[in-house]
Amino acid sequence: MEKNNNLTAEDLFTKMWDRYSTITPSANNILEFFKSKGEDVHNDHVALRTLNDQRVDIEKVSQLLLELGYVEGGEYHFTEKKLYAKHFYHPTENHPKVFISQLLVEEFSEGLQQTMKSIIDNIDFTQVTPLTLLTSGRLWSTPSYETYKKLAEESEYAAWFYLYGYIPNHFTVDVNKLNGYKTLEEVNNSLLESNYTLNTSGGLIKGNKDVYLEQSSTMADKYNYTFIEGDYEVPSCFYEFAYRYPLDNGELFGGFVAASANKIFESTNLN
Repeated sequence: MEKNNNLTAEDLFTKMWDRYSTITPSANNILEFFKSKGEDVHNDHVALRTLNDQRVDIEKVSQLLLELGYVEGGEYHFTEKKLYAKHFYHPTENHPKVFISQLLVEEFSEGLQQTMKSIIDNIDFTQVTPLTLLTSGRLWSTPSYETYKKLAEESEYAAWFYLYGYIPNHFTVDVNKLNGYKTLEEVNNSLLESNYTLNTSGGLIKGNKDVYLEQSSTMADKYNYTFIEGDYEVPSCFYEFAYRYPLDNGELFGGFVAASANKIFESTNLN
């Protein structure tokens, strides 16, 4: 097992889950729901958000993953949302994939650009390590609710990142490894019967057998966030579910589908 100062990949994902699940109680509840049915839940992938500022871009955020033996997979472009992303996978160990996206800041208004630059300027990089960028969440001072609302008018992604930084925006249940569910539709039906709200943008299931990947997700939990101005309820994170189909060589598809991911991003929308 590859290590980084005695840190294993399992340690890393445990730290990431602890941060994520604290503000996403539905994820813990769903995990326990599956466990109560005798399931051993495996994680397909984890997703992080960042900016294309060279101090915190995908190359910086992925540094620890590369040290742990991960390699780059595909790259993805989201023209409408002005995002770029890459995924990383471990070629020899059975670890979750990691999907890292970044906001193309220069494609937005001068105001948004200045806000994003100011929060990165606010980071004390003498205290930042490759591990910090994957596990420490927000690295800048307490957000303003007024600034959050203004960012959200232009980019929900930017507004979310301003609040949470490097907390994973989702973990993902590997539906292929569930024993009692044969399809993603069965998983969705089970969640709907348990009164979870699912993302319906582009349909409950994004993707299909033709693109070798089906995805669905909950809508983000509501979280009571403490801003400079006081406490306000805002979206936090969500839980995703992925079913992968085999390629012609028999191996399961290991990448992502941009058109589907584009809709998954909307799981943290304000409404």
